[in-house]
Amino acid sequence: MRGTLLAGSARLLLLAGLFGSCGKPAQKLYTLGLFQITDAPTLNEVRRGFIQCLTDNGLRDGIDIRLLVRNAMGDIGEARRIAQEYVDIKADVFVALSTQCLQASLLAAPRAPILFTSVANPHLLGVGEPPDGRGRRITGVASTAPIRRTLSFIREVLPGAGRIGTLWTPAELNSEYYLKLLREGAAELGFEVAAVPVANINTVLLSGQMLLNKKVDLIFPISDNTINASFESLGGLAADNGVPLFGGSPLFTRLGACAAMGWDFFEMGYKTGEIAVRIKNGEDPSRIPIQSMSRVRLHVNLAAAKAQGVELPPQVISRADDIIGQDGVPRPGKRQR
Repeated sequence: MRGTLLAGSARLLLLAGLFGSCGKPAQKLYTLGLFQITDAPTLNEVRRGFIQCLTDNGLRDGIDIRLLVRNAMGDIGEARRIAQEYVDIKADVFVALSTQCLQASLLAAPRAPILFTSVANPHLLGVGEPPDGRGRRITGVASTAPIRRTLSFIREVLPGAGRIGTLWTPAELNSEYYLKLLREGAAELGFEVAAVPVANINTVLLSGQMLLNKKVDLIFPISDNTINASFESLGGLAADNGVPLFGGSPLFTRLGACAAMGWDFFEMGYKTGEIAVRIKNGEDPSRIPIQSMSRVRLHVNLAAAKAQGVELPPQVISRADDIIGQDGVPRPGKRQR
């Protein structure tokens, strides 16, 4: 009888424990709301580097953190909707990949913790070195491209070139900023600039064809999110017409540029992830200085150069971090060996 009573009591305690645990609210995971404006290869690399950094620091999605990932697919309205979604679910930090996503975050949640990356010039949005005096908690990684240095490189490769053709996207504040830097740098180096605007991702190729009618000596498109998402179409255009094509990101030699100079966007994403870890661990974003990239990478594509009528000097090839050979097969440059 006593054994039966003990067994019954044990069952009651077990059931009480089960019901008690069911009634206890689940602990809310620290939530990061990440979003990007387009499916551009540069932004995809940033996202990949960011997630890798979180993983390397033991932050597993669904276990240690909740990582939300959204893509506005080039729609500014959708970017704003995503930002509002993150406000509604009370995301602990907004992770904005691009100037447009930073704009959307500032509009939706001006006082929320915001971590930006792949933003050409955050000062254009009134975001500067913290503290900014407005109670905002914002930091991130600026991605101002080394345009002047790239123009010097183009002059080295094509000493006789006179007219640069470029594409830019008027709807992107960062693109307008880069066009200004391009015009200033080109004037210093004796280049003339012919610029054709791009309306959206679907018109990049058409704008490139219009650019060829302007009798340009080479194409060096502005590295913005709209054009980057369709860069491969410009690679085909350059090959078909024998026009040198240069890129503002090392990724673009895989998409048809004969040479490209700029930042490693995976590295940029990883650097952003390191800041995210600091914020999760309790640091105030407003006290973390805005960071920037430092190491410029040079990639070359010998097969694309041949198709575009470009003979890359031996000293250029020797400096390359990554080389795609005449056979189209990538191999490490001498600086990586």
